[in-house]
Order: sequence, then structure tokens, then C-alpha cells
Amino acid sequence: MKRENENTLQVLMNELKFVQKGGYRAPLVWRAPLVFEDSPTCPKERCSACPETNCVLMNFVPTKCRFETVPCRHIPLNGMGETLDSLYRTGTNEEIEQTLEGWLLETIQQLEGPSERLEEPSEQRWLQEAA
Repeated sequence: MKRENENTLQVLMNELKFVQKGGYRAPLVWRAPLVFEDSPTCPKERCSACPETNCVLMNFVPTKCRFETVPCRHIPLNGMGETLDSLYRTGTNEEIEQTLEGWLLETIQQLEGPSERLEEPSEQRWLQEAA
């Protein structure tokens, strides 16, 4: 469990660096970059469905959404339950980036806490919401 958490922490820290360096601001050839899907975090091939293997983000996807074509779009990013799926329809690029950065910072902080805390899912809001 500890090794898995360390891997998750490293992936989220790399994603945070990517966001902070403007990785989602650089337009692709014909569309804006998609959060998680167009970052170094995503293990799947571009323009394909998520294979659900070897992706640490699946730990944050609610169980009922794990079989969506792109499960990581359904991760609750804040207390209001906003997801990338909902923000793509209602938010601006700046709102999406701010919400994502806030979620990454909060989740990283939780993962960096004492290891016994990681074993108590009742104390971790994001794990409760993902279940």
C-alpha cells in the first residue's frame, strides 16, 4: 500500500508541475488540450478509450464511473462535486485549471500526511467521494 501511495504521490506531483508550467495552455493542432488525457500522466494511447490498467487516477474515480470511456473526467475535484466532465460544459479554461490545481494540491497534501492516516479512508474526503 505504501509503495502504491508513493507512486500516486509522484504522479500527482508531476501533474501539478505540468499544470503550473502551462501544459494545458498550449493548443494542439485542432483543439485545446484535455486535462489528464493530454498530459504525461495518462498511460493510454491518444484518442482511445481508457484501458483502466496502470493508471493511478482510477483510485479517485467513483466506482459507478469507472466504465466510462474516459473515467478520469469523473473525478470529483472539489466540495461541490465538479468534475472535468461538468467543467468542460460549464467552465472556462482558467476555471478548469484553477479547480484542477486546487484538487492536486489538496490530494498531494493528504498523501504526504502520516501513513496511518492513509489507512483511514473516513478521514479522506476524496476517497469517500470516489467510492
